[in-house]
Parts: sequence; C-alpha cells; structure tokens
Amino acid sequence: MRILVSNDDGIFSPGIKALGLAMRALGEVCVVAPDVEQSAVGHGITVRRPLRFKHTASAGFGEIPAYRVDGTPADCVVLGVHLLGRPDLVVSGINIGVNLGLDLTHSGTVAAALEGASLGIPSIAFSLDTSGEELNFTLAAEWAVRIARLVMRKGLPKGVLLNVNFPAGVPKGVMVTRLSTHHWEDTVVERLDPEGRPYYWIAGTPVGEEEEGTDLYAVRRGYISITPVSLDFTAADLLGEVARWVEEV
Repeated sequence: MRILVSNDDGIFSPGIKALGLAMRALGEVCVVAPDVEQSAVGHGITVRRPLRFKHTASAGFGEIPAYRVDGTPADCVVLGVHLLGRPDLVVSGINIGVNLGLDLTHSGTVAAALEGASLGIPSIAFSLDTSGEELNFTLAAEWAVRIARLVMRKGLPKGVLLNVNFPAGVPKGVMVTRLSTHHWEDTVVERLDPEGRPYYWIAGTPVGEEEEGTDLYAVRRGYISITPVSLDFTAADLLGEVARWVEEV
C-alpha cells in the first residue's frame, strides 16, 4: 500500500514525523508537506506563482522520501499525487491542536484530506488536543495506524473523508461523532507600527456547545472523535423550499 502523508504545521513538525514513521507499518510512505507552517489557510490552491518541490533529508524521516513545498497543504497533496504517483491513502497531521466543528472550514490539516478525497483517494485528517501537560504524538500515531488500517480494509464512500481528533492524555476509547458548533469567536487587535500606521491581528477564543454525540463532547471527555465528513455541502433539506422561493423571482 502507498501512503501520502501531509500536514499544515510544516515538514519539521513533530506531529507529521510521528505519523509518517508510524504509517510504515501499513506500507510504502512518502511525505509531502509545507516548508513553513500553513495553519488556517483552508483549502487554498496556489495558481498565481510557481511552486518548489524539494527533497528534505534533514526533516528526520530516515529512509522515508520527504519533500517540502512552498505552498499550501492542498498544494502538497496535488504535487505529491502527480509527481510521486497516486497513493492508496492520504493522511494529514498529526495537527498540533484540535480541528472540531466549524474549524474544518479553515483548517489546512483537514484541507489536505479534502484534496485527497476530491481526487478519489481515501483520506483521513488527524489532530491532537494540546490542552494536556504533554503532547504524546507517538501514542496518537499508534491509534492513527489502527484507524487507517480499518479504512483500507473497509473503504470509504466516494467524496467522504474521516476527521479524527485525539484527546489530551491516554484515550478512553473511540466515539463516532457529528460536527459540533465549535468555532473561534473572532477579535481584531489594532496596533501601530514605528511610523504610527495601524496594523491588525485577527485573534479569537474557541467557543462551542458540548452537545452529546458531537466531536467536542467526545474529545473533552477523553475519547477519540471520528467524524465522517462529506464533500457534498448541499443543504438537501432546503432544496424544495428554495425551489419555491425562486418561483417568486
């Protein structure tokens, strides 16, 4: 089995190193990741400039071929598939921090898996809660291998990926969940540069309801959350109602 590993924290992140090394248990691994952190870039594709694709022995993957790209996580998957050959599985992560609820709309980690799924390749995004005293990427990677093995055995429907979030500490078990309302309550911080001109930082605080059955509920209670995510964004329940609206246009 051929496995393509990517992320949004960059090729030197401890999360992708743990994931890449662990995935060797399942088959042939290649790593293609951003050369610098690309958190919160979403599913952007670089089309206005050329991209560099460089072998990176210093990333610490040993015999695993590892390449860095001066682009987005989705760029990395596109280049990895086209330059290294089509993989049987795309895995992204392990992200430093959870990707829950509405985080999926801007997460680069999830975007790499979205790109894989859009290409018809079974894909999984992995993220780790950072609220604990210690980040155990090795333990998370062991669970990631178990989940990936199941995906390869059972398969995923076309256009569906798995979004997996690991809790801080030792997981109590696994919950299959739906997306929560978890999101960032945005704030804008204004400051002045040395010439007195204003500039801005977008910051925020994570908020969301811990409703039973959601990803946030599971992770906050020490469980691994596995959420099937579809590329079909259609609000099917509203099709009939909107059709009636447009009769008045």
